[in-house]
Amino acid sequence: MTPALHARLAVAADAALLARVDPARRDRIDAAIARGGCWAAELDGRVVGYAIVSRGFFERDFIELLVVDAAHRRRGAGDCLLSAIERSVHGDRLFTSTNESNAPMRALLAKRGWLPSGRIENLDDGDPELVFVKLVPR
Repeated sequence: MTPALHARLAVAADAALLARVDPARRDRIDAAIARGGCWAAELDGRVVGYAIVSRGFFERDFIELLVVDAAHRRRGAGDCLLSAIERSVHGDRLFTSTNESNAPMRALLAKRGWLPSGRIENLDDGDPELVFVKLVPR
């Protein structure tokens, strides 16, 4: 039987489960859940990742974080989260960013049809932040 993987908006009861994936960001996870901007990825009923979406990027939807538990990476959770978020976007485009060194995330974005949209220097020494956009047909 194929494992059941899906993404959904996170609720307050998910906070502790999401914090197990990323303990250092518990406060950020709690705040995102409270404002309806946190998505959870579940594999066979177990939370294995999350994404935080905000509208603080020039009043556009922006995926601030996408985190998948190390033991569950490269199994479709990130793809599942992006797919769900892309379907829920408010406007005709969605943005995210990642470090230039994050080849797995860049590959996932390319696979899903995201386009390069800019480069920000000096956030992390020697590792520029690359901005991407997903054009969402309406």
